[in-house]
Order: sequence, then C-alpha cells, then structure tokens
Amino acid sequence: MRIFNKKKTLNCGGRIIDLSVPKVMGILNVTPDSFYDGGRYTSHDSILKRVEEIVSSGADIIDVGAASSRPGAKQITAGEEIERIEPALKIIRKKFPATIVSVDTFEPEVARHVVKNYGVEIINDISAGTMDERMFETIASLGVVYVIMHMKGMPENMQKNPVYEDVVREVSGFLSERVALLKKLGVSDIIIDPGFGFGKAPEHNYSLVKNLDFFNFLDLPVMVGFSRKSMVYRLLGLPPSEALAGTIALNTIALIKGADILRVHDVREAAETVKIYCTSLREDISIPKT
Repeated sequence: MRIFNKKKTLNCGGRIIDLSVPKVMGILNVTPDSFYDGGRYTSHDSILKRVEEIVSSGADIIDVGAASSRPGAKQITAGEEIERIEPALKIIRKKFPATIVSVDTFEPEVARHVVKNYGVEIINDISAGTMDERMFETIASLGVVYVIMHMKGMPENMQKNPVYEDVVREVSGFLSERVALLKKLGVSDIIIDPGFGFGKAPEHNYSLVKNLDFFNFLDLPVMVGFSRKSMVYRLLGLPPSEALAGTIALNTIALIKGADILRVHDVREAAETVKIYCTSLREDISIPKT
C-alpha cells in the first residue's frame, strides 16, 4: 500500500501556511449574477461589511471573485473584471493587510494585475489554465499559489448533459496532467480542486465525494467547494438559502477524506466544523469548562 506524502505547506507571499490544520476560505463575490450571493456586495459599505464578517468568523483566506462561474454565466472582459475587483482588494489591503487573499480568475491579465498591484497570494483558476494557454506561464512568472480546478466544458454550457465513463478516473487524470505541466514550469505551490458542480451531474458529484481520498495520490493540498450548491439543495428539496446543514455535512465528509481547504459562504460554521474535526483526532483532548 502506498504511503502518501501530501504537501502540507504553502508559500503565500513569503509566509509559510501550515495545512496540518485544514483552512477555511471565505467567499466574497463582487458579481451581479453569482448563483447564491450575486449583487449583494457591490458597494463600498457592503463589501467592507462582508470582509469584516469573513475575517471575524475565522477565515484563513478570502477568495474574491468578479466574474460569475454559475451555470449559464456569460464571460466578461479582463478589463471589466479588474474594474469590479479592485474596490474589494483596496478595502481588504487597507483594513486587513495581513489577510491572505485569493482571486478567482482564469484571465492571465487579471492575475498579473492583482498580484503586482495588490500582493494577492493565490490565484484560483476554475479552468486549470485551459481557458487561456498563457495562464500557466503567467503563474510561473508570478510565483504565487495556484488552484487548479476540473471543469468539463465552459460555464455557459457545462451543465448541459455532462457525460463521463468514469468520473473519478477522468477528473484525477486531468488534474494529474495539469500538475505535471505546471511542475515542468517550476510551479510547486499547487492546490487541486475536483470542481464539484462544474460540468457534473449529481451522481458525478457524489461519486467524487465518495472517492475524494483517492485524490491524495497527487500528494498536493485538496480544496473543496460544496457551499450551497445544487448538489446539496436539489437533493434535499430546498432553496440555496436553506442548504447550510447539507453543506456542513459534505464539508465534514471531505475533512475525513483528507480535504485541506474548505471554500465556503458560511465561514463561522465551516471554522467550527474544522475545530470539531481536529479535536476529534487529538489524543490529549482538553475542552474548557463553562
């Protein structure tokens, strides 16, 4: 039996992040059309309030997205994306300068701009470099942490009858190939994301959940994003606004199977889930008396 030796540190702008304790990535969407919180955070005050909430709730990372990747979403230009995202980055860097920031983009121009002008430490690319072939070289030149996610198709068509012969094999094979290309370019701080809900039917998503520990063979940190997605609320027959309990259940399963980062809307609940999970693994459990 192979013994996995997963990478448990990330170099985030010169700071070494220890993943022996799983991390929580809080979502800040500054888009008008994201599936759950689109349009909520477009003014200075609403962005500041959301950033304060994410930080105070226990997030280790803030992931800022300015281009919606919901099913059916239309692409915007890199210039529009930068215009949308800059106010949020200015607020974060002014009010919470020590916070690790991730930017959700597949545009090399956007990646260069946010890293060079705002010191963004992580680029989170839903396409793993497939939507712009320049992205890998851009990441290599920037020297930032890079999240590669599997997506079948494009946001505008990815949920139109996705078909797999073996979803676990195909997703892991794709990620393995992308990792090999990145390593040839000298990129070592890589996070993999199976891409729940991106070009996958419900049965594909749950097959990936069942076999999530298989992805440890890549020996890289694993990030998951279930937060209030259709794989949760449709299974339970609920609207996204009532899908928190289902999200927590999937996050717990993911932690047990080796996930290192939970990407979530509900930060406090995810941080509590991580705390309880880590406590359950300790030999010297010590719980404060009330």
